Amino acid sequence: MIPKSIKLLLVASLVPAALFAQSTKELNINQAIELGIANSKNLKLSQNKIDQAVAKLEVVKDNALPSANANFIYNHAEIPTSTFTLPGGGSSLQLPKRADAFVGTAAVQELVYGGGKLKYAKESTKLLADVARLDADKNKEEITYAVINTYYALYKVAQSKKVVDQNLESIAAQIKQAQRFFEQGIVTKNDVLRFQLQQANVTLNQMDIESNRKIINYNLDILLGLPDDTVVKIADPDASPKSVGSLNEYIVQAMTNRQELKQLDVQNKVADYNIKTIKANTLPTVAVGANLYYINPSGSFIPPVNQYLMPVTVGATVSWNIGSLWTNRNKVSEAKIEQSAITVQKDILTDQVKTDINKNFQTYQVAVNKIQVLETSIAQATENDKLLASKYKNNVASVTDRIDAETLLYQAKINLEIAKADAGLAYYTLLKSTGKITQ
Repeated sequence: MIPKSIKLLLVASLVPAALFAQSTKELNINQAIELGIANSKNLKLSQNKIDQAVAKLEVVKDNALPSANANFIYNHAEIPTSTFTLPGGGSSLQLPKRADAFVGTAAVQELVYGGGKLKYAKESTKLLADVARLDADKNKEEITYAVINTYYALYKVAQSKKVVDQNLESIAAQIKQAQRFFEQGIVTKNDVLRFQLQQANVTLNQMDIESNRKIINYNLDILLGLPDDTVVKIADPDASPKSVGSLNEYIVQAMTNRQELKQLDVQNKVADYNIKTIKANTLPTVAVGANLYYINPSGSFIPPVNQYLMPVTVGATVSWNIGSLWTNRNKVSEAKIEQSAITVQKDILTDQVKTDINKNFQTYQVAVNKIQVLETSIAQATENDKLLASKYKNNVASVTDRIDAETLLYQAKINLEIAKADAGLAYYTLLKSTGKITQ
């Protein structure tokens, strides 16, 4: 039987560990992207714009429905003069002192032909909803890339921290060795101090890296919608070089997939419908309708038999604003100029996309080549470090040579890890420029 006091101590000792576990989250890059997309406030705003466009489309559809209205009027009149004599000595009319009347109307009207304006408005609004969807897709691409970029930034500092930690462990061993050599009279006190100075410099570097890690980690928390104090533990992304196609293949993909180019195509169609709508203003409109009238002058809400009128009329209306034949021409010209501007914008954007893809394609190629060069330099730096370590032990090399060799080795290791991260990010940047990063 465990005493109650010991149980409380065990529970108390587990609380800090539990709290720490709750504030740490391990994520691979795909999980981070999913979180970023799910919690993005920008994407929620984009969805709101899509909903607005769809609601506007429903409003336009409603405009095609028949219109109907009904009115019911009650009038009460007080007549002070009850006798009315016609001019010229005619007969007199006796009027009541007061009168009541009920008048009601009901009408239904349907536009049969309006020059196609309702149809064009419906199609144009559909296209605007497509523009909103494409805008949401573009925002999704931006969010995905922002997550990837921040994830790789955190990966860089994490890898750099690992190398620096290894460097500090190596320097600590070097200091112990130098102290033993100093006690044996093999080296001077200056050697020990040089190693200690190197340790201080690397420690300062470690502090800078840790500060950067906290900043990037906080930014990633915000981006993913996590609590601000969550420590993100990242899984090493696949650093192996990706197989890429030719530059022309990526350009072709971009022409098909880039949301901005698709948006301009849709906007060009909207402009086309706008021109058709303006032209439709010169055409006549035809409407049919039915009207019901209720006239009850009896003064009673429910009139006696044969003391009220209820005519029903059915008719058609044809109207034509003839003046629009000459007042509408400049409006059409203006709309065509606006449409041509969209075509020019697409040409400009197409050139920008091509140059963007070429730059990102070349950047990825260079990043992959850097990895190969740095792997070779690490092999050389490792061999040089071993050689200088042996010479220093045999008191052939100076402490400066020993420190320089070790610094070169660990700097090469850091450069390699950064190059791997840069290559991975460069690949995703290339995908983003083709509009396929979310795929």
